[in-house]
Amino acid sequence: MNSDENKKDDKQKISENIEKTVSGEKKGSVLLKLFLTTLYISAFTFGGGFVIVTFMKSRFVDKLHWITESEMLDLTAIAQASPGAIAVNAAILVGWRAAGFFGMITAVTGTVIPPIVIISVISLFYKAFASNKYVSLVLKGMQAGVAAVIFDVVCSLGASVVKEKSAFQIIVMIAAFIASVIFDVNVIFIILAAAVLGVIYWAAEKRRAKSR
Repeated sequence: MNSDENKKDDKQKISENIEKTVSGEKKGSVLLKLFLTTLYISAFTFGGGFVIVTFMKSRFVDKLHWITESEMLDLTAIAQASPGAIAVNAAILVGWRAAGFFGMITAVTGTVIPPIVIISVISLFYKAFASNKYVSLVLKGMQAGVAAVIFDVVCSLGASVVKEKSAFQIIVMIAAFIASVIFDVNVIFIILAAAVLGVIYWAAEKRRAKSR
């Protein structure tokens, strides 16, 4: 019980320090950093939403210290579980966490500009791109790099779960991995099942705390 309370206190202190860091900066400065960061991340992210999560963690958690690792893990889960592109969903959540409504608008704008521009250019020269063997080789090389980046984010976020030292979370993570890799269960069902188990576990913990 004391260890759980200590963990909560530590998380609260970290969150308070982050709040001070963000609130200590001018609103315009925060929004500009948010826009440039999401623009940069989106422009150089290839391979899907999970790759952008890696870059977001590197920038917003490790460099800017605007959100915690635990919050990043929660935001990733919410972004994945919500309808729509995970990159945009993650930008909405991170932007809201960093600077409220205007932060959300700023983050989404920075995230969608690069793909709109790049896809528009590619669509104009699609035939030339599709038949070019050098472009094909570049894309194959990028696929290998993307696989490595996704593996990195899996290890990083998985380590965050292990650090919590919660048997429940570790069991759910392993069970979700087995369900996805071995039994090829649809990711939507895995997320919904994990969410239901989380609610049940939370309710059981709350009832146990009251009985004490």
